[in-house]
Amino acid sequence: MTGLVIVGHGTRSAAGVEQFAALVERVRRRGDLGDVEGGFIELSRPPLTDAVGALVARGHRALVALPLVLTGAGHGKGDIPAAMAREQQRHPGLSYRYGRPLGPHPLLHDALEQRIDAALTGASTAGADAGTGLSGADAGTKLSGADRAGTWVALIGRGSTDPDANAEVAKVARLLWEGRGYAGVEPGFISLAQPSVPAVLERLRRLGARRIVVAPYFLFAGVLPDRIVAQSAEFAAAHPDLDVRVAEVIGDCDALADLVRERYAEALGGDIRMNCDTCAYRVLMPGFADKVGRPQRPHDHPDDPVDHHHHHGHDHHHDHDHGSVAVVGGGPGPDDLITVRGRALLDAADVVVVDRLAPQGLLAGLRPDVLVVDAAKVPRGPSMAQETINAALVSHAKAGRRVVRLKGGDPYVFGRGHEEVQACTAAGVPVTVVPGVSSALAAPALAGVPVTHRGVAHDVTVVSGHLPPGHPDSLVDWAALARARGTVVLLMAVDTIAKIASVLIEHGRAPQTPVLAVQDAGLPEQRSVSARLDEIGASAAREGIRPPAVFVVGPVVALPTTGPTV
Repeated sequence: MTGLVIVGHGTRSAAGVEQFAALVERVRRRGDLGDVEGGFIELSRPPLTDAVGALVARGHRALVALPLVLTGAGHGKGDIPAAMAREQQRHPGLSYRYGRPLGPHPLLHDALEQRIDAALTGASTAGADAGTGLSGADAGTKLSGADRAGTWVALIGRGSTDPDANAEVAKVARLLWEGRGYAGVEPGFISLAQPSVPAVLERLRRLGARRIVVAPYFLFAGVLPDRIVAQSAEFAAAHPDLDVRVAEVIGDCDALADLVRERYAEALGGDIRMNCDTCAYRVLMPGFADKVGRPQRPHDHPDDPVDHHHHHGHDHHHDHDHGSVAVVGGGPGPDDLITVRGRALLDAADVVVVDRLAPQGLLAGLRPDVLVVDAAKVPRGPSMAQETINAALVSHAKAGRRVVRLKGGDPYVFGRGHEEVQACTAAGVPVTVVPGVSSALAAPALAGVPVTHRGVAHDVTVVSGHLPPGHPDSLVDWAALARARGTVVLLMAVDTIAKIASVLIEHGRAPQTPVLAVQDAGLPEQRSVSARLDEIGASAAREGIRPPAVFVVGPVVALPTTGPTV
C-alpha cells in the first residue's frame, strides 16, 4: 500500500507532541492504511525528513502526505508542500499525493460538541482531562436541553494572515450552532486576527450571556491553547457574575483517526476539494496583496541537516505568529498616488513605521489598533537613526506582526529601502518591496513638465543633492553631468542648489539653461519657481523654497505647458 506520512506543524508543548504521537500510533494500530509515519516541519521531534526517510528506507517510493491542520492557511498551502519538495530532492524518484486539511468536517464538529458538553457537565472525554471550569459554578452530571439553551459558545481558532482560513473558523462556528441548541456560537482568535478572546467574551456578555463555554478549535495542546485558558480565566475573574468554562482541545481520538483515514482515501483517489476561489495566494484579497504569488518555502527544522541561513531551535521564541515586513513606496505625497498593492498592505498592517515624507493622510484610515511608529528624518532636526529603524522592523515582525515600512516616493530611490531589506533578510524576517511613484518623475509631471520629450531630451539623470560638489563623501561626477545634454532632476538639493548650479556652469552647462523648482508636489500648497541656471540659487532663496522640493534642469522646462496638472 501507499505509505502515509502525517505532517504536523510542531509545538513547544510536550503534551501536544505526545498527543500527536498518540494519534499517529492510533492510526498505525488500525492496520488498514499500510505503513504510517509522522513528523513535524518545525519546533518538535521527529522532523518530517526523518519520517519520510523511514518510509523510503522501507521501500516506499510513493506516499500520501497528509497535513494535520484544521484550515488551509500558510502551513498547509505553502510550508508543508515546500518541505515535501525538499524531500523529493533528497530522494530521487519519490512521488507523493497531497491530502487536504481536516476541516471543516462533521466528525470535527461532533468532537467539538462532545468537548463543550463535557465542560458543561464536568465529565471527561476519552483519554483526556475534564474541561476547565473557571467560575466555580456547580457542574451537573447530565446535560439537558435547557443547559445548552442557556449556554453561549466562544469558538476560538488559531488566527491567520490568510483570510480564507479565518473565514473557515467562522463557518465552523455557524455549523456548530446549527441544530445543536446552544444559545449562540461566536468565532474568535487567539493570535493574528480579530476578534480576540476578551473581545468575544465581552460581546457575549453584552448579548446577555450568563454561561459561556470557550471551545478551543485546536487539535492538540500547545502554547496558544494555554493562552486561551489564561485569557479566559482573566476575563472570568473580572466578571464574577459570569460562568465561564474552557473546553478541551480535540485531542487524540477515534474521530480524528477516522478523518485521517478519509483524507488518505481522498488523496489516493485524486479527490482534493480545496477552495481556490478565495485563496489569498492566488486571488488579490483586500488587505492581503503581499501574499499573491508568494513562493512556497519550507520551514527549517533544527534536526533537519539542511544548509540554511537560520533555523528554529527548540528553545527559541517562535510564537506561532509569522510576521513580515513590507517596504512600501507611498508616492510623492498625495494620499491617492500610492499603489493599489501598497494601500492593501496598509489596510492589513499591524504596525506602520512611517517617514516624514510619506502620505500622512493615509494614517487616518488605519485601524484604531494599528501601532504607528514615527521614523521621521527632519533636515537639521530630530531624526531616528537608521539602525533603530531596522531594529524596530525586525523586532515587530519577529513578534508576529505585519509591518509596513511606509516611505515617501519609491523606497529604492534615495530611500534606504534596500538597507532595510538587507536587515530583515539577515534577521530571517520575510520581506517584500512595493515600488512607489518617485517624486523625481512625479513632481515635474505634476508641474506640467515632462522629463523626456521627443527631439528635446532623450535621457534623464536623477541625482541626490544632499552633499554639495566637492564634498569628500560625494559620489556624483558633476563635470560629466554638466557635459550631458539631457534632463537632470535634483532631489534633496534645497541647501546645495546654488553650489550645484555654479559647478554645472563651470564645467560647461549653459548659464541660460532653464530650471524649475517644485515644492510640495501634488499637495494643495504646491508651488513652482522657474529661473535660469545661473539665477536659480538666488531665486530659490528669495522665494523661500523649502523641502520637500525637486529641481528640474534642462530644456524640457521651457516646453509650452498648460500649467500644473492635477
